[in-house]
Formats: sequence, C-alpha cells, structure tokens
Amino acid sequence: MANELTDYEQNLVTVVDGHDLSDIIKPFIKEIHLFDSYIAGTTHLEDASVLDNIKEGESLLLRREDNRFDSNAILILNEQDKKLGYVPEKDNTVFARLMDAGKILKAKVNRIEDKGYMKVIGVGIYLVDL
Repeated sequence: MANELTDYEQNLVTVVDGHDLSDIIKPFIKEIHLFDSYIAGTTHLEDASVLDNIKEGESLLLRREDNRFDSNAILILNEQDKKLGYVPEKDNTVFARLMDAGKILKAKVNRIEDKGYMKVIGVGIYLVDL
C-alpha cells in the first residue's frame, strides 16, 4: 500500500495561488532574436549618467512613442523606466508594426564601446513569444 498513487483534486486556482504570474508563465516564454542594432540618440539625453550603469546582457524595455519627427519611434528604456535613447529610425519600421499589432519586443545589451565623447551601446532586439 505504500506505493499507491493518491489522486489529489486540484484546479488551476490552487496551483497558481501564492505565485507571481511572471513566475508561472516564465517556462513558456521564448525570446526570438530578430535583429542587432544600437541605441540611437544617446548624445541628446538630458541625463546621460543613466548610460554609466548599463551592463552587457542587461534586458531593456521597448515602448512606442508618439513622436512628431518619426511616426515609428521606439523608445529604449532601462528596467527603472529611464530613457536611454531610441531604436534607430533606419531600423524601426518593422518593429513598430509588430508592436502596433500587439507583439511584445525587448532589447538586450550585447556590446558597449567608448568612442571618445560618446558611448556606443549595441543591442539585440527580441520578440517575446508565449
């Protein structure tokens, strides 16, 4: 009798109770690498000190912006919601269309280079798929 199976009646609520939703869906999330680019506009930041704390491998947020200069503008933000710059205009059309269609995109820092008075921050752009 010690090796008998016990049937426990559980529903979804009891399985997820006490767990954060992001912890529950994390095993089902795939990040699909779409493109490598860089953060544009870093020399025009009001507070350029936000760039000092960026590290390779860091995840960054992408958010569409209503912008009179570029109808496809995509902001790049750090995890604290601080503006780092933009996806370059030459690269943003397809990503803007994906985001406008409800797709979730993110960026990850893949290289950091000091170029004299400015910092070049390379990013990979990823589609977050469930």
